[in-house]
Amino acid sequence: MIRKTLIAGNWKMNGLLEDGIALAKGVAQEVKKAGRKDCEFLICPPFTLLSSAKKAIKGTKLMLGAQDCHYAEKGAHTGDISAKMLQDIGCQYVIVGHSERRTNHYESNELIKQKAEAAINTGLKVIICIGETEAEKDAGKTIAVCSAQIEGSVPEISNGQNTVIAYEPVWAIGTGRTPTTAEVEEVHAAIRKVVAKKLGRANANKMRILYGGSMKPSNAKELLALPDVDGGLIGGASLKVADFMAIGEASKQ
Repeated sequence: MIRKTLIAGNWKMNGLLEDGIALAKGVAQEVKKAGRKDCEFLICPPFTLLSSAKKAIKGTKLMLGAQDCHYAEKGAHTGDISAKMLQDIGCQYVIVGHSERRTNHYESNELIKQKAEAAINTGLKVIICIGETEAEKDAGKTIAVCSAQIEGSVPEISNGQNTVIAYEPVWAIGTGRTPTTAEVEEVHAAIRKVVAKKLGRANANKMRILYGGSMKPSNAKELLALPDVDGGLIGGASLKVADFMAIGEASKQ
């Protein structure tokens, strides 16, 4: 099964208007120049930059996503953004369940599942994040934790077209540390088995599983060469055009 590589940039809470537009334009121009048919590129700026980024990437194949959404379509939810609003502004993707949301905002698997379901029903593609803490890793619970998060966070309406899983070991995000390639492949292969059990083997074979957690130009090639790694969810390295595109270049087989 050939799965098209996805290189997704999660800008997190970074970027004021001028710099954000410049970054979006820079990535868009490089994506246009690269003309890749085997790889998709996605940027996920903060909410304040989505409209400007959409204009900046117009006419290119660079895709736009958001970093979170509410499960309701509208209503009395001060400070929240619905999936319908994201679609209306031009988003194609939304990230849900990032470890920073799970930890800092106490988001449960059940809540993340509701958000993912709302996004899919709206017509957005969803990137559902999973991953273990350092304590869970040291206790040998990596696969058990990831399996439970998939079971609890991935809705039954997910399939290989509308859902992407991002494995992000919490202890590796922004720390410069990464698991060994053998560890990454072991977890990604296990994730695909859990997805197959939940959604069927056909969907599991089509579903892209991204690696996140300090992926950078220096380690991207070996990580992206692994059989069950279908791209990356990039944090810090997505804030520099050259680094982000170098990771994309490393995905060439």
